[in-house]
Amino acid sequence: MAGPMGRMMAGGGPDQHSMNFKESGKRLLGQFRPERATLYVMLAAVVCSVSLSVVGPKILGRATDLVFAGIVGRDMPAGQTKAEVLAGMRERGDGGMADMLSGTDFTPGEGIDFGAVGEVLGIALAAFLVAGLLMTVATRLVNRAVNKTMFKLREDMQTKLSRLPLSYFDKRQRGEVLSRATNDIDNIGQTLQQSMGQLVNSLLTIVGVLAMMFWVSWLLALVALVTVPLSFFVATRVGKRSQPHFVQQWRTTGKLNAHIEEMYTGHNLVKVFGRQDESAAQFAEENEKLYEAGFRAQFNSGVMQPLMMFVSNLNYVLVAVVGGLRVASGSLSIGDVQAFIQYSRQFSMPLTQVASMANLVQSGVASAERIFELLDAEEQEADPVTGARPKELRGRVALEGVSFRYDPDKPLIEDLSLAVEPGHTVAIVGPTGAGKTTLVNLLMRFYETTGGRITLDGVDVATMSRDDLRAGIGMVLQDTWLFGGTIAENIAYGASQSREVTRGEIEEAARAAHADRFVRTLPDGYDTVIDDEGSGVSAGEKQLITIARAFLSDPVILVLDEATSSVDTRTEVLIQKAMAKLAHGRTSFVIAHRLSTIRDADTILVMEDGAIVEQGAHAELLAAGGAYARLYQAQFAQAVVEVD
Repeated sequence: MAGPMGRMMAGGGPDQHSMNFKESGKRLLGQFRPERATLYVMLAAVVCSVSLSVVGPKILGRATDLVFAGIVGRDMPAGQTKAEVLAGMRERGDGGMADMLSGTDFTPGEGIDFGAVGEVLGIALAAFLVAGLLMTVATRLVNRAVNKTMFKLREDMQTKLSRLPLSYFDKRQRGEVLSRATNDIDNIGQTLQQSMGQLVNSLLTIVGVLAMMFWVSWLLALVALVTVPLSFFVATRVGKRSQPHFVQQWRTTGKLNAHIEEMYTGHNLVKVFGRQDESAAQFAEENEKLYEAGFRAQFNSGVMQPLMMFVSNLNYVLVAVVGGLRVASGSLSIGDVQAFIQYSRQFSMPLTQVASMANLVQSGVASAERIFELLDAEEQEADPVTGARPKELRGRVALEGVSFRYDPDKPLIEDLSLAVEPGHTVAIVGPTGAGKTTLVNLLMRFYETTGGRITLDGVDVATMSRDDLRAGIGMVLQDTWLFGGTIAENIAYGASQSREVTRGEIEEAARAAHADRFVRTLPDGYDTVIDDEGSGVSAGEKQLITIARAFLSDPVILVLDEATSSVDTRTEVLIQKAMAKLAHGRTSFVIAHRLSTIRDADTILVMEDGAIVEQGAHAELLAAGGAYARLYQAQFAQAVVEVD
């Protein structure tokens, strides 16, 4: 959606930082510090398992030597020694055969010792069985450590989101932030579960097999190592090519989720304005980008495994050729070569596994960077350790030389001073962008002032904890917010967490808000379940529920932000009565265009470009013939005729 709607819906994409694989990977591993004990036990289990696994081929090689020695010795004349038999073969011109058999420990005239072979095979079976059990234990420990770490990471994410200032969410699409909190964390968890234990096992296997290879034959070990630099070169080259595509894949996933979330939330608006095709076009565009990024990432990383398999087969051929020559010269037994070929496979297999897991690891680290990017975002200023509190909360609000700007280069509010006495109602009017809602956000400390201060009953709100400040303030906004649950639970949400709310208190708040009548007409009354969209109740009824919630909170200061702008006339009358009752005896800030609210206010503030250009009562401001009078004539004159 490249047109005007696309620009309107855009809420700011994710930060475009380059991927730092090494630092993000180290930081991700650092998340496992609380699980060190579990990881140490897991590591010990893996070491023991790998040790038994790498000894297995050597044991099987011993069984092969026993079988081969029995076959050779069975056809030799009894009563001679091995040396005599070999000397006779050389005298007959079979020197090559004699050299090969010199590495075999056979006894002339004796066949296969099945007892010894069975004993060796039993030892090998026990070694492999114990190795498998230990690996099962290690896998369970890895899963436990990963799940606990992901649990902690989700907690950190939730805590961080609660500490981020409102400005962070204003600059980003909700779907993109949600994608980080859900998709990216899930991807990290899956990556770690599928690769962490396997990576440790593979790396230790490489070390253990390499040690056994040098023990069996240092020459064959060096031959096997010839292909390692080639494997390293392939892995690093492919990894560098695929990593940027994984970063782009998860960034595009976040953008696609943000678009879907916006279109689903505003699907009625999309249909009303006939933007379905445009919305589908943008979805197709973002989906295509995700397909391209995902395909390139998987293709580039997927090339690694066949390349590593080719290097592994090349290593296998070299070992087989050199090993055969060593057996022919009598330097190695057939069992040792058999063991070495197995070691060669064991050596190549973990290298291939590590390479094949590269796409998983790269994808997980790309998601980790997005998570750390959010966790590193600048937080709102911390509350004072021991926050100040007014001796008596009466509701006197004073703004003393307050200045604020969203953009450092663009002042919005400059040197604004205002005093509101307890119980007074202040109506704030002015054109869009004048700073009306910003003024309320500063009072609630959703944003911090850039100059001056705001006091509540003589105490600077910046020295109070946000919880103490907001506990005394109730808000009813134009955009009603409900959550999935019963109507009773939605109303009870306004009560303090420190006290239990009775059904009687909930119903009393609903009656005060004129919501009780319509609630009782619903099938289950106060136990009627609604979703977060408020399906089943009208816009006005949702507004009455939010007013009942404000009644239950019993605030000292009340903020009403255009709370009746989207309801019918009858419901508006109910809401106005409810708000008038709610505002009685409370300090109230009203941002509204409804005549009755503005005309009855103790003080009307007229704001333009972040400054109060006029203030006074309704009649005084009309008589003055200034900005309020012009605004009144332009916006309210016809409405007065209709009401009167």
